[in-house]
Parts: sequence; C-alpha cells; structure tokens
Amino acid sequence: MKAAEYNEDCKWMREALEVARQAGQAQEVPVGAVVVADGKLLAAAANARQWGLDPLGHAEIIALRAAAEKLGSRYLNACSLYVTLEPCPMCAGAIVLARVERLIYAADDPKAGACGSLYNIPQDARLNHHVAITRGILADEAGQLLSDFFKAQRALGKK
Repeated sequence: MKAAEYNEDCKWMREALEVARQAGQAQEVPVGAVVVADGKLLAAAANARQWGLDPLGHAEIIALRAAAEKLGSRYLNACSLYVTLEPCPMCAGAIVLARVERLIYAADDPKAGACGSLYNIPQDARLNHHVAITRGILADEAGQLLSDFFKAQRALGKK
C-alpha cells in the first residue's frame, strides 16, 4: 500500500473511530462507519441497535442508506466504506448490493466477520460484484475501544 493511500485510510478511519466513541458514550456498541467518495465525506453513522430498538441498526447499513440518499442512487460504485469492525454477513451483503468499490475495516471479528474471518462475502466469486478489501487500519485502537466497552458492560452486569 502506498504511503498516501495509507494516510488517507487512517484519516477516514479516525473519523469512523470518533463516531464509534460517541456511540459507546451513549451505551451503544461502539462501531462507526463512514462513506467517502472523491475524498469527501458522504455519510457517517454509528450502531443504533439499542437507540432505535432496531436489529438492523448496524453502522454500515445506516451509513450506506445515508450515502445512497445523498447521491440519489442505490449504487455506490465510486465509494469507499470505512468501518471500525469487520462487517457481519448482513452488512457484507448490503455492501455487495450497494456495489461499494472498496471496504476498509479496522478490527477483525472472529465471531461474526463476513469479510475475511468466517466468510468473505464481498469477494465471493459467485457474486456479480466484488469489493476490494483493506484490513487492519488502526485495528489496535478499534479493538481496544470495543474491549473497553464490553469490559465496562460486564462490570455493570450486562452481557
């Protein structure tokens, strides 16, 4: 990876991490996502499963919807999606259906990850769209944010 691309990826991942931190402060699982096109932020979102009592309220889904609305298209061909945690199967499917060009995520999710850990939906040869994936950008910081959140939740007696 070229230094300029890595620096750009770090910049946008920091944006996603800030959104995730805000979610954690509000007692939501701290996952953040941003959609970028041509170096410009189109959408940013955090998990909202608790806030909205929405089982589909994953950061990726919310950010993809907002970006599609802003662009006036369901296809996000020239967009990059930055996420602090490896997307689950639902989100990976949405990323493919939205035809995102590139997915960049921070921390692997060995329990539910569908972009390389358990499955690799965005690069499945049987599908008609394939997404370029970059893994591990600011992974330690994202992983620590999640670990700290769940440690605090357990201390409060929550699962």
